[in-house]
Amino acid sequence: MALPPLVNYASVAEYRSHYERVYCRGNIQTFDGIRVFFGTNQFGHMFYESTARDGRKDAFSSVRAQRIDWIKSTLEHPNADLFAGWDKASRGYDSTRRVAVVYEDFVVVVAMGLKLDGSLKANFVTCYQADNSISKIRTSPVWSRVDCVRQLGGVP
Repeated sequence: MALPPLVNYASVAEYRSHYERVYCRGNIQTFDGIRVFFGTNQFGHMFYESTARDGRKDAFSSVRAQRIDWIKSTLEHPNADLFAGWDKASRGYDSTRRVAVVYEDFVVVVAMGLKLDGSLKANFVTCYQADNSISKIRTSPVWSRVDCVRQLGGVP
């Protein structure tokens, strides 16, 4: 599968502007018609990393930011591999979390919810290069719309 081109801007402000224009104000839908919402406050989570390995993301990562368009491409790709997400609190798989993989080990995670009309919507959770965990992700249960809607209390 051909990789989307890397995005190269000269400044963090340009990446932030791209993110807000394409993701926060855009209309991103998965290939199967689920609208995905992005918050402006998620920019730091997505494109910064910890230099002290203490969990506090304090340094902008141009490597992460260059893959900004991979998020949209992954969500929209009709051949994405879809898996149920892992919930570490319950130590089990969660059908309301959808993990999509298309390009290399790049993972996009969304949390599903129901709209008032009973259809699915999604909120962006995270994206990352799953160098160390891709084998576990790829052996996770396949994501099921029916199971997701049922778990959310809707009618499949």
